[in-house]
Amino acid sequence: MGDEKKDKKVETGKKVPIAGKRNILITSALPYVNNVPHLGNIIGSVLSADVFARYCRLRGYNVIYICGTDEYGTTTETKALEENCTPKQICDKYYAIHKEVYNWFNISFDEFGRTSTPQQTDICQSIFKKLMENNWLSENMIQQLYCDTCDRFLADRFVEGTCPFPTCNYDSARGDQCEKCGELLNTTELKDPRCKVCRKTPQIRDTNHLFLELPLLKDKLEVYINDMSVAGSWSQNAIQATHGWLKGGLKPRCITRDLKWGVPVPHEKFKDKVFYVWFDAPIGYVSITACYTPDWEKWWKNPENVELYQFMGKDNVPFHTVMFPSALLGTGENWTLMKSISVTEYLNYEAGKFSKSKGIGVFGNDVKDTNIPSEVWRYYLLTNRPEVSDTLFTWADLQAKLNTELLNNLGNFINRVLSFIAKPPGLGYGSVIPDAAGVESNLLTKTLSEKIGNYVEQYVEAMEKVKLKQALKIAMSISSEGNAYLQESQFWKLYKQDQASCSLVVRTSVGLVYLLSCLLEPFMPSFSIKVLKQLNLPPEKISLCDETGDLERAKKPWESLPAGHKIGTPEPLFKELKDEDVEFFREKFAGSQADRNVKDRSRKEITEQLGKTKLT
Repeated sequence: MGDEKKDKKVETGKKVPIAGKRNILITSALPYVNNVPHLGNIIGSVLSADVFARYCRLRGYNVIYICGTDEYGTTTETKALEENCTPKQICDKYYAIHKEVYNWFNISFDEFGRTSTPQQTDICQSIFKKLMENNWLSENMIQQLYCDTCDRFLADRFVEGTCPFPTCNYDSARGDQCEKCGELLNTTELKDPRCKVCRKTPQIRDTNHLFLELPLLKDKLEVYINDMSVAGSWSQNAIQATHGWLKGGLKPRCITRDLKWGVPVPHEKFKDKVFYVWFDAPIGYVSITACYTPDWEKWWKNPENVELYQFMGKDNVPFHTVMFPSALLGTGENWTLMKSISVTEYLNYEAGKFSKSKGIGVFGNDVKDTNIPSEVWRYYLLTNRPEVSDTLFTWADLQAKLNTELLNNLGNFINRVLSFIAKPPGLGYGSVIPDAAGVESNLLTKTLSEKIGNYVEQYVEAMEKVKLKQALKIAMSISSEGNAYLQESQFWKLYKQDQASCSLVVRTSVGLVYLLSCLLEPFMPSFSIKVLKQLNLPPEKISLCDETGDLERAKKPWESLPAGHKIGTPEPLFKELKDEDVEFFREKFAGSQADRNVKDRSRKEITEQLGKTKLT
């Protein structure tokens, strides 16, 4: 069986689960296709999942990371109307934007796909048919606004009117929510409703829809949640949100919509409808995997051998812990259900929320223009990851973390070690790692060695539990220990007074440089590539264990670099972000008020200013 799977992998060039190995399937919430992702979206799902996927690869696990754009539904149709094009054209446009943004951030998807594919239609309809056969679906009549002029039922985003709450009365409230007072609405509650397409007044009509009977599936669902939330160490915010839904009482959930852009319902009575996006979007994980490999069922219908890890923001929790597993359980098939869920709170911007329409905040297509490298953005977002409560992006905090933690701590340590080795004989080691064999280890080095072993174990324990921020902090502590070790050893004096002891310090320190390139690769992959280049090592040298998964090699990183190895050319890894740069960025991304001050500046002016702050 193992040989057969191995042959299949060679044949298709795609990974499939391997007997005897740890097989991990990772997904991050599918970003909606009708907008540009901002920094909060990026840290909330794709970046966090990427860190874990990269860590799994370092450990030698058999892993695939799946994501893609969520493309069906009302918001795509609305955006298409706004931009005077078809829904498919909107999807094509924004899919390319999303892909470019994630490429810039070095997100290492095995497949970044989309939900508007034949595979999505096939798998979605297949799950629906199983639910229908097993009697988990019901029909129900609901009231909805119908536009005679457009000859269609109007989804909530196609309706606007006056907010029904007397204290508000906002005259441009949306059909699902009033933007002024924030209250959630039904389209039929709006006063003076009007169709957003033709501006005519719609009428209330009855329309028949299909519902997933969540109350009937509750027992199966609760068994799954109770077992897997413990086995998978679900984050506390995920557990709270899930139990909040269960305690509130599950209700039948409508799975169909009166729309054109979506997966068609394969039922004669409902052939003019499509599936509601909440129902079909999570199935996108499966269909995108099917686009990756025809052997997708070996990942998705193999719970005994595959662990499913999912990453998302807190607003997506019920769809992944209640609705999606209910739909899969209802099929009666042997699906790979989510083992572990990692949920983030919100990342807010300076004094408020990100807003593309108001020009507030940094969005994915802005970051490249700042000339601040991707590893700096990744580091800042991950140190600021909102794991248990909302966090705040501020330019002053980004500046402090770059200048203090990356430049003065991490970059300084690596540059001190490699620059000293690179000095010519008489001043250094002529770029050759010295031989410390036979040199008796002193107390300082022994103490450091013990600390490093403990740090590696703590790092691995944190990463296994998807405590990403904690793991990053541990890795950075090794850099701090390295700086302290250099200072206490006074290696510059040892070089003249005791060359053997100096060789031991240098050999130990360059081992820490290599270890940091490995531990920080999931967080800052482009940084690790630069460090390896300066060490004159190939990228594939990055690893945390040997072929058996043993971590002893990571605990003694100095043994990975043989004496006599010639390093490359040391260069500064980070550059200072100055006060004037911070003020420029704060003004540029502060919204409409700042926009009036900045927008008239030519692109040339801005490029010239940013060129002065370019970081390498």
